[in-house]
Amino acid sequence: MERTIPEHQPTIILNPIRSWKNATEPFTEHQESTRQVYDGVLLNAWKDAVKMPDGKTAIREYLRHPGAALVLPVFNNGDILLIGQYRYAARRAFLELPAGKLDTGELPETTAMRELEEEAGITCKHLEKIGILYPCIGYSDEIIHIYTGWGISETGQNPDEDEFLARFRVPFTDAVNMVDSDEINDAKTVIALLRGHRWWQKNGPFPIT
Repeated sequence: MERTIPEHQPTIILNPIRSWKNATEPFTEHQESTRQVYDGVLLNAWKDAVKMPDGKTAIREYLRHPGAALVLPVFNNGDILLIGQYRYAARRAFLELPAGKLDTGELPETTAMRELEEEAGITCKHLEKIGILYPCIGYSDEIIHIYTGWGISETGQNPDEDEFLARFRVPFTDAVNMVDSDEINDAKTVIALLRGHRWWQKNGPFPIT
């Protein structure tokens, strides 16, 4: 059976003159009511009634998150540092870049430096923001601030009491290849590695190959 596209969901042809943000503005949803349905240590769940573009009402359930910061640390020889840890929700271990949530009122760069020292046991003399990402836009407002750092000094790990972390030093290009081989499949780490690799090729203070 042929599927027809509803008239209120037209196909938009983009061109350099027309902004995609302006083009999607008519599809904005507006909050009519909101209530918190769960108050957790890390996550808070909310249930809102929203008015859709066609005037009808729908329910949106989502998680509020304080945000997080991630660091791609690059050593002088072009190596990077990855963290190996077990993630209970997925019931498996992952290779990740050092990252953690923002404390109340904390600047993202402060979080980045703190997590780098606590999880990776290193500090960096230089810290540069290279982007942001929204890891789960369908059900959360979480935003992750992505940094890269260099001028590395060893300090020793100081993880939280419920964190058990292994450190792996890997050549940058090998880490990117591990994305292709599916050895690295944590979303934030995949994105940060690929964006970071492009950033270093264009702006890096020293070669990474």
